[in-house]
Amino acid sequence: MPDLFDQNLVKDQPLAERLRPKSLADFVGQQKIIGPKTVLYQAIQLDQIPSMIFWGPPGSGKTTLARIIANVTKSFFVPASAVTTGVSEVRKIIEESLWRKKTHQQRTILFLDEIHRFNKSQQDALLPAVENGTIILIGATTENPSFEVNGALLSRTKVFVLEKLNVKDLMVLIKRAAQDPKIFVGQKIELTEEAILFLAQMADGDARAALNSLELAVQTTRALKNGIIKVSLDKVKEAFQRQHLLYDKNGEEHYNIISALHKSLRASKVDAALYWLARMLEAGEDPLYVARRLVRFAAEDVGIKAPQALSLAVATFTACQQIGLPECKVHLAELVVFLAKIPKSNACYVAYEKVAKLVKNEPLYPVPLFLRNAPTKLMKELDYGKDYVYPYSENPMSGGSTQSKKSSTEQSFLPEAIKDLKFWNYD
Repeated sequence: MPDLFDQNLVKDQPLAERLRPKSLADFVGQQKIIGPKTVLYQAIQLDQIPSMIFWGPPGSGKTTLARIIANVTKSFFVPASAVTTGVSEVRKIIEESLWRKKTHQQRTILFLDEIHRFNKSQQDALLPAVENGTIILIGATTENPSFEVNGALLSRTKVFVLEKLNVKDLMVLIKRAAQDPKIFVGQKIELTEEAILFLAQMADGDARAALNSLELAVQTTRALKNGIIKVSLDKVKEAFQRQHLLYDKNGEEHYNIISALHKSLRASKVDAALYWLARMLEAGEDPLYVARRLVRFAAEDVGIKAPQALSLAVATFTACQQIGLPECKVHLAELVVFLAKIPKSNACYVAYEKVAKLVKNEPLYPVPLFLRNAPTKLMKELDYGKDYVYPYSENPMSGGSTQSKKSSTEQSFLPEAIKDLKFWNYD
């Protein structure tokens, strides 16, 4: 006879948690990193897992995959959040892991969610234990680890990039949730194909968003006389809209808001830019995420018109790193006002994109002989560096740089096949 207490525990868990698979066979998506022929799959099967970082968008399976790895390798799983775990907690976890390894010969996997929120001292506390194998670290982040994880720790981990789940994968998860009697305990769910497709498309690759909306739709649909809960497309649409209003309120739709900030800055709308900045910061957005985007804006959208904008943006990023919230809000506000009011130019961005497109789509043309380095006699005999004209020379009498008597204007400096191309149109 089923345990009623256990059933109630399961029923009280969020749908995404109830549906979380425990084996690789049940894991949906991410075949590029976890397919049967991949390095990670083989490492799990051979029980030779390294410390690693999962970098991917929300709802892509980072936590689920970490739990499956611990389950398959029979490792002790310690979940922790970088938001609430300090240095003292890290040291305690390491001590317990060392004891567990010595007394039970059991490996410990520390799953650190939002590892990008760990500061340098917290990351440094982890480093020795990761290096000597006391713990296997699995970090999860939605941010580029190259920016947020210090080099020493990053060099001792393998980064796996998870992608948004596609519509087909999400439809599999939604159908599994509706059809498995252990998921909606004591309820029989029917979903139309239109409702399933709508959820899969609108979730934008986020399994958690799709399942949360499905659960809300089920909870707000009255059962028929035969006990079946038949969820219509309209009910799913209503639930999805309500769920996303909550996301907006809690600041989780930050991509829309950062886009609004970016476009307000481009249009020099100071008030709007400040509003969108406050929407993010007051909702709990990571200030370093905002600061990074503003550093990019300073180069991409202000550019050559005001090169000092990049220096101010980098200085603001450093200030946010050093003093954090709430003090760094004023630094970000100052930068936003400056970037909104300053003249704009995307000439550098446009020029580079032109060059990048050419490099990707055309042959890699050889470097002209006169531009080549000639450190050996053979290279000189092959005319490496021959006829190179120095563009300027130092004139000690004038105290500055002057143009050489020989002109370099007749030399293209581009490969011969593209010597007449122009990428830069600002001057």
